[in-house]
Amino acid sequence: MKRRLTYGMVGGGPGSFIGDAHRRSIALDGKAEIVAGSFSRTYEKSLETGRDLRIAEDRIYSDYKTMAEAEAAREDGIDFVVIVTPNSSHYEIGRTFLEHGIHVACDKPVTTTSAEAIELHELAKEKGLLFLVTYVYSGHVTAMHAREMIEAGEIGEIRVVQGEYPQGWLADADVSDNKQASWRIDPELSGRTNALGDIGTHIENSVYRMTGLHITEVLARMEKKVEGRALDDNSTVLVTYDNGASGTYWASQVARGHDNGLRIRIYGEKGSIFWFQEEPEKLRYTLSDGYVREIHRGHDCIDPAASCYGRLPSGHTEGWFEAMGNLYVDFIDAIIAKEEGTFSADMLKFPTTLDGIYGLTFVEACLESSENGNKWVKLPTIQE
Repeated sequence: MKRRLTYGMVGGGPGSFIGDAHRRSIALDGKAEIVAGSFSRTYEKSLETGRDLRIAEDRIYSDYKTMAEAEAAREDGIDFVVIVTPNSSHYEIGRTFLEHGIHVACDKPVTTTSAEAIELHELAKEKGLLFLVTYVYSGHVTAMHAREMIEAGEIGEIRVVQGEYPQGWLADADVSDNKQASWRIDPELSGRTNALGDIGTHIENSVYRMTGLHITEVLARMEKKVEGRALDDNSTVLVTYDNGASGTYWASQVARGHDNGLRIRIYGEKGSIFWFQEEPEKLRYTLSDGYVREIHRGHDCIDPAASCYGRLPSGHTEGWFEAMGNLYVDFIDAIIAKEEGTFSADMLKFPTTLDGIYGLTFVEACLESSENGNKWVKLPTIQE
């Protein structure tokens, strides 16, 4: 029987949506338990969260550096850390734990620059450590099935992709009462982009995970629709892929009437696939006969490589928590395999620092394009 891993968390204190979401998702399968943390820059708040989670007080830390040093020195130290802080701190925290020999899971974006992401990628390789970047939507069973269909050639060579991610939660000028909103529109915490980096990278990653296509060039228009806003809240991007296909991405947080509307449409020479995040239990596709088909998670029509991640029978809805939990299942199993000496590269089924690098080179090219009159900009080739 495989042992249960232990983990710690940096960030995720009082009022944190994403920290609580990670903890709940990890708990779904009982493969790891939280035993340590530095949950806030304020020690009293860290204590409050740690006590609520029934963590021993000597493993509730005042800062992440102290935590990394102390946990690395313990015989029963954590197996991995989960980073759920604002974007600007991801690099330093991730680097610190890698340097102390601890596997890392980090909310996306992995850093705020591709150069920093490449550093973390190289450091993880040097140390022989695993690094999960939680692009959640790739964990949906139906998204995995779409990938298997495309890889099998069922819709033929891809010609056109359309991706959109509209939200309406930042449509008002005053969002000061919303903790999740206020840091995202602050360049000191979020980096050089808001909507494109926050949700546009989910479009980029979802398309990449389903198709395997790499973006070679972009033409972007990044807008600040709300007066006085420092970072983009509505972005439109034209993209070209390495197989010659073209695409259009729209990422907006001022689209009233939308909640979390990630939608991916992929058109090939023999058919098309439509995947909508808010309807993750089903996948629509059309082949050359013109019939529009809809398949549902939980049935035998789902490819075994995807269906093995399902937890419930059809009709018993699985969603966002399960999708994130699926990423952690693969991550934890890979850590155990590393420990047992049975790890192989094909176990890297989860998004890694490479996914993070692809997302950041995409964002940086879009920034260059938008800041220079919406010109086409080529993306660098990434050495894996």
